[in-house]
Amino acid sequence: MDELIKLYHMEKIEIRPRFQYSSPLPPEKVLQALEEALSRENAPINGLVIDHHVYLRIPHEDQHFWSPQLALEVEAAEEGSQINGLFGPRESVWLMYIFFYALMAFLSVIVMIMGFSQLNLGLSARILWALPVLLALFVLAYLTARAGQKLGHDEMHLLYDFFRGAVKS
Repeated sequence: MDELIKLYHMEKIEIRPRFQYSSPLPPEKVLQALEEALSRENAPINGLVIDHHVYLRIPHEDQHFWSPQLALEVEAAEEGSQINGLFGPRESVWLMYIFFYALMAFLSVIVMIMGFSQLNLGLSARILWALPVLLALFVLAYLTARAGQKLGHDEMHLLYDFFRGAVKS
């Protein structure tokens, strides 16, 4: 239970929560168990097993914009398997936020170069007033990402519970 509290503690600043899980089963058996769980007729989760990677997603008809996905990497350990999990948004959402953050950073650099050059030349540097606006947009994007993460919280539990149920020994 402490593991779940640590894993799902949303007050911690963590964009893509990670976890590690040890299983006494060898990697082949873990992958086979996950593949069997995914192939069940009424499986609540969709996914793929490719080599030693597993990708778990909410079914398309139940997804919303903020639905998370779970990427698992299964590795051999001294006794059984070591499974590394990474929760994250869908690729399109992740790419959109990375693009927006990069754009805000690029615009901030351009505004600073222009503004401080004008200031150094003794000209009016009104363009520097764009920096607080860009910072506000950055903070707004971060807050929407955190709100989206909270909206996908229950689905994180669903993905994690499906994974734990499949690999239970």
